[in-house]
Amino acid sequence: MKSSYSGDNGGNCIEVAPGIPDAVPVRDSKDPHGPVLVFPTGGWSSFVAALKGGEFPAAV
Repeated sequence: MKSSYSGDNGGNCIEVAPGIPDAVPVRDSKDPHGPVLVFPTGGWSSFVAALKGGEFPAAV
């Protein structure tokens, strides 16, 4: 699943693979055969909630 903010040009996006018990694999959408980071489900949920809550400064 690619980010809903991703455009058609590839941009700086990630893809996640939902539906895997207790894990969220994440990869760079521009490099589908590259490395994958795997996060515990709870950690990923906390990270997404922090992003939505504005806890991280916007990238420049």
